[in-house]
Amino acid sequence: MAPTRHWLTKSEPSTYSYERLVQDGGTRWDGVRNYEARNNLRAMAVGDLCLFYHSNEGKAVVGVARVARAAYQDPTTEEDWSCVDVEPLVALARPVTLDEIRARKGLAKIEMLKRNRLSVTHLTAAEFKTILKMGATELPDA
Repeated sequence: MAPTRHWLTKSEPSTYSYERLVQDGGTRWDGVRNYEARNNLRAMAVGDLCLFYHSNEGKAVVGVARVARAAYQDPTTEEDWSCVDVEPLVALARPVTLDEIRARKGLAKIEMLKRNRLSVTHLTAAEFKTILKMGATELPDA
C-alpha cells in the first residue's frame, strides 16, 4: 500500500463550502481547468488527505477531506480534464487563516503560497501536520 499523500484543495465557500461537503457526505471535485492542478488530481490516490481551504471569502483552512475515488474523466466536459471524489473527514476546531500560514516559519515553502492560483496543490506530511496542529485538530481513527 502506497503511503498517504497530502493535498490542499481550494473552493470559494459561496460555490462549495466545507459545511456543504459535510452535509452532502461527499462530492465530485470537478471543474478544474488548469493543467498543473489537473495533474495533481491525477496523482491523488484513494485514502489521500486533503486540507479544505476556503478561498477568496474567509481565506482559511477549515476542514480535512479524504479522497474516496481516484482520478477519472470529468463528466462536466468532453475535453481531457479529470476529477476525483472526496468525502469529509473532520472540520478544524479552529480555522487556520492565510495570514497565519504566511507567518508560520515552518510553512514558508508551502506550495499554496508559491502557486497561489492553483486550486489543488501538494503538501508535505510535515506541512499537513503543522496546519492540523494550528487548527487544534486531530484526525479521527479511521
